[in-house]
Amino acid sequence: MDVAAAPDPVQAVLAAHRQGDLIALRTSGTTGTPRSVVRATSSWFDSFDHVTRLLGMDATSRVWVPGPFSATMNLFAAVHAEHLGAAVQTSTAGATHAVLTPAALSGAIAHGTDLTGVHVLVAGDRLTPGLHDHALDHGAARVSHYYGAAELSFVAWGSHAEDLRPFPCVEVDCREGVVWVRSPYVCRRYDGPDGPLTWEPDGWATVGDRGCLEDGFLRIHGRGTDAVVTAGATVLVADVEAVLEGATGHRVVVVGLPHPDLGQVLCGVVRQPGAPVTPDASGLATVRQAARELLDPAQRPRRWFEVADLPLTSAGKLDRERLVASLLPSVTP
Repeated sequence: MDVAAAPDPVQAVLAAHRQGDLIALRTSGTTGTPRSVVRATSSWFDSFDHVTRLLGMDATSRVWVPGPFSATMNLFAAVHAEHLGAAVQTSTAGATHAVLTPAALSGAIAHGTDLTGVHVLVAGDRLTPGLHDHALDHGAARVSHYYGAAELSFVAWGSHAEDLRPFPCVEVDCREGVVWVRSPYVCRRYDGPDGPLTWEPDGWATVGDRGCLEDGFLRIHGRGTDAVVTAGATVLVADVEAVLEGATGHRVVVVGLPHPDLGQVLCGVVRQPGAPVTPDASGLATVRQAARELLDPAQRPRRWFEVADLPLTSAGKLDRERLVASLLPSVTP
């Protein structure tokens, strides 16, 4: 069943579960062409008890889900709530729980959204410890965070990106910097073009995200296929972003822009609310200093930008293509 084509995606998933049908869910396309992921409904429903416990939900809960149901994280949240008998709402009025991307959480705080007493669940991108604490300072009762993928579903859960432990019933292994997962929540296959998901005969699977396990905590660095080739060197931007964000607490995005001699020039972008798009802004001193001290020369961005907002997809995730397009006028001769 193609859930995206259904008039009511939530009811379509519930009906498919009752009938034992497979469902097809479209990916967000933030790492390439959108694809259709086919999974058994049990790969979602088997995680419901764990999510209910981790969020402290019951039938009296009221869940604010402002994002579109075309994003799997939002559709999952709505289906889980309906299955539990909890209410799903599009406003914060009386909400006990909320499901947001980090960008949506940051925007909600900036616009003065009342989060008093709300347990906020954040996914879709890395939740920094700083933003986690910021939400608590603005009234949130609790903030939880998980890492997953449309193909893998849940992989790890915690309070923020530096506090992620494997989700219940999930085995995690990191091989040469790539995260592998074995769990009952992985999808069956793609419908149409293949994607980044790779399976092994023993059940282990990966979408190519980079990360490492440290003392039981899973550190996610990002998609390993995001790379910039500059002066003949291949730089994995996820590795650079992880180092700079971990050292400074700032949201840092690394991209490549065209360069006549180097092929691409590595650029660092820092989000500073209220800032114009400017190259080499003085407000980047902390991040630039961290780059000089912690990165190998080939990994250090040569150009720096400060932006008020990062462009997002309709699902609330970073849109790297639009970001690069917005920066091109600043470097075009």
